[in-house]
Amino acid sequence: SSIWGLFNEPETTGLFGVPELNCPEGFQEAQDKALQESEQLVQKACSTPPGPETVMIFDQLSDGLCRVADLADFVKIAHPDFAFREAAEEACRNIGTVVEKLNTDVELCQSLRRLLADEIVVRSLDPETRRVAELFMFDFEISGIHLDEEKRKKAVNLNVRILDLCNEFLTGTHLPNKIDKHVLPEHIRYNFTAEGNYLQVAGLHADCPDDLVREAAYKIFLYPNAEQLSRLEELLASRNSLAQLVGYDTFSHRALQGTMARNPGIRHVWKDILRNSMHSGILFQKLMPWDHPYYSGALRAERYNIDPGLYCPFFSLGACMEGLNSLFSQLLGISLYAEQTQRGEVWSEDVRKLAVVHETEGLLGYIYCDFFQRPDKPHQDCHFTVRGGRLRENGEYQLPVVVLMLSLPHSTRGAPTLLSPGMMENLFHEMGHAMHSMLGRTRYQHVTGTRCPTDFAEVPSILMEYFANDYRVVNQFARHYKTGQPLPKNMVSRLCESKKVCAAADMQLQVFYAVLDQIYHGKHPLRKSTTEILKETQEKVYGLPYVPNTAWQLRFSHLVGYGAKYYSYLMSRAVASMVWKQCFAQDPFDRAMGERYRREMLAHGGGKEPMLMVQGMLQKSPSVEDFVDALVSDLDQDFETFITDS
Repeated sequence: SSIWGLFNEPETTGLFGVPELNCPEGFQEAQDKALQESEQLVQKACSTPPGPETVMIFDQLSDGLCRVADLADFVKIAHPDFAFREAAEEACRNIGTVVEKLNTDVELCQSLRRLLADEIVVRSLDPETRRVAELFMFDFEISGIHLDEEKRKKAVNLNVRILDLCNEFLTGTHLPNKIDKHVLPEHIRYNFTAEGNYLQVAGLHADCPDDLVREAAYKIFLYPNAEQLSRLEELLASRNSLAQLVGYDTFSHRALQGTMARNPGIRHVWKDILRNSMHSGILFQKLMPWDHPYYSGALRAERYNIDPGLYCPFFSLGACMEGLNSLFSQLLGISLYAEQTQRGEVWSEDVRKLAVVHETEGLLGYIYCDFFQRPDKPHQDCHFTVRGGRLRENGEYQLPVVVLMLSLPHSTRGAPTLLSPGMMENLFHEMGHAMHSMLGRTRYQHVTGTRCPTDFAEVPSILMEYFANDYRVVNQFARHYKTGQPLPKNMVSRLCESKKVCAAADMQLQVFYAVLDQIYHGKHPLRKSTTEILKETQEKVYGLPYVPNTAWQLRFSHLVGYGAKYYSYLMSRAVASMVWKQCFAQDPFDRAMGERYRREMLAHGGGKEPMLMVQGMLQKSPSVEDFVDALVSDLDQDFETFITDS
């Protein structure tokens, strides 16, 4: 490099500031280091007399493995360089295999069992330490620690097979389907990517105004792929075998341990009450499945004159981030500051690093914002924990690090990045997860931030959607990027009203997904094929006809991360709705409520029973009816008459 280079050569590091991750080979190094440390910690755990220190050692063990696995989990899907993605995938697999082995390590389990069997010691533990010890014990139990050696080996092998099937199924959910271009009428071919004589159909084209394009995309994209079908069947069967091997009736029973909905029976209650609350028969008389997303958008636009193009200029990314900053500072005393990154720390030059700082407590952690579209980047919006917070042995706090991933358009010469109302709401949603990660400052990494039961994890993010749809909040930041003019109030209220239009149909869809997920993970062998079950459930619960030769379940990627837990979304929405109405609807900037929210709901991460957190926030214990009322009361009461009029 030239002599000038010597003066301003920035410090170089690896991904997320981990020095060895400056090249793909670094994953092997990081993994080996983590595995060596874990061996020492396992020996230490086995030789330490029962006491709170045992729980500390277990948490250190979990932290060392998660620090590599969680980081690799993100890199394997988001890094633009294939070599990095491949190395990360390999590290995930290796660490996953070690974790499954540790979960069936009898000697390691004994050290925890000795602790939990010693009543005097257990009584001396604080509630969080006790809960973490029980959660670790629970991991042993659902992995089959109580089985004989041969069955334990079988459990490990099943777990590893399930991990592989999940990865393969996930990849299959995104793969486009190809079709001979002559099958489609000429005037619609331009909607799809051409490849020689074939057209690639990579999605449902739900927003396309042309009925024929939507119908073609639906039938081609959802055409069953035999390999993907056998992956799904093997995945469901393996999950069921594993659950039965370790002593549960079904995978669903195993998955719901420790959640707010402890017993799979809850799904019947939900189904009945929701069915009674929503008679959406009229809605679906003339529609086909490919029409619903489009018409709900078109109806909104028509009834309320909502063209996203009218809204985008008011939602520049800068304005939205200012809005979040201002909301967090009023509610929680927290500010977001952009921080310079070192060379090699980020995987794409448009990634921004934010420091999260509290007015009296100082730095709480870091959020890496990977907000923009790029080739090969998955199109999902998500939040990743890269490093969990915990109290280190030396008394310092290990700061949490998370990534928020969105797919926003890049800015152009004439305009900054502009968000549609839906993108703005997603940004708020993901920021809700990030704040949970920053404020769930637990002593143990095992329960930090969003590491809590699935049906509680979506509460902070869905609650943020209520803020994003409130005029008082939006009015603080929505400014036209050219003129600085605020977003007119009637435009915000039109937007909020429009969201209710098809909310009932959307909710019916969520109920359908949740019920389907429960049946797939219920009693095996399944009564019918997964496609026949889909057809039956769709006609019964959702009310739209099943289209022959389609298999939507093969695109249902949530079966991987939310197997038997898809209902969580509705459960979380109900809790968020109650919290909003009771605590923030009066005044969305109420600092005292913000502090109560932090103290009762965010601060514990997964270190406290979710229902106790909800009770602490609402100051009462909600019934199943309360849950359902919360969901139904969000819907537009006159929506049915409106549909019939239309």
